[in-house]
Amino acid sequence: MSKIILASQSKVRKEILDKNGIENQVEPSNVDEDVVKISLMKEKASPEIISKNLAELKANKVSQKNYNSLVLGADSVIDLDGELISKPEDRGEALRILKKLNGKKHKLISSVCISKNGSMIWNYTDKATLTMKNMSNDELEHYLSKITDEALYAYNVYQIEGEGRKLFLEIQGDENTIMGLPIKKIKEYLSNYK
Repeated sequence: MSKIILASQSKVRKEILDKNGIENQVEPSNVDEDVVKISLMKEKASPEIISKNLAELKANKVSQKNYNSLVLGADSVIDLDGELISKPEDRGEALRILKKLNGKKHKLISSVCISKNGSMIWNYTDKATLTMKNMSNDELEHYLSKITDEALYAYNVYQIEGEGRKLFLEIQGDENTIMGLPIKKIKEYLSNYK
């Protein structure tokens, strides 16, 4: 299987690659995601399109500096009835997001893109549907008090592989997708890549 460059600072994404035996090195893209999101939202782009565009932008940017290498870009967003929910900037915002998702069903969309020489050569988007329990403000605040800052800002508000599982009544979809990397499809692509 080919070695890849991961255009992301996400420790979880790196761990998923490592666990699956995909040799990788990390080179963050430093794309200003907020600028891109605002621009795409003005154009009425869906959360899925925004996720795809960001994954491609990250992969292409790093790929331009790494000739002949395969670069993996990834992006995950929450889609609550068509509304894009991004990563929180602080704990107050994290609580507001959890209150918004409270008792509701939402989609977690994870897009990945592989680029070579500055252009996308493959992409894939997967979705999971999560139904959050109806919780009191105290329960939500208690949950947040147990999450470290690093985890909170890296996982779209909930750590599905840790404490976050307790927030949900039902989870439909691939856990790796929820953690930000639909690894099965990436492995399939890389094993067939010549």
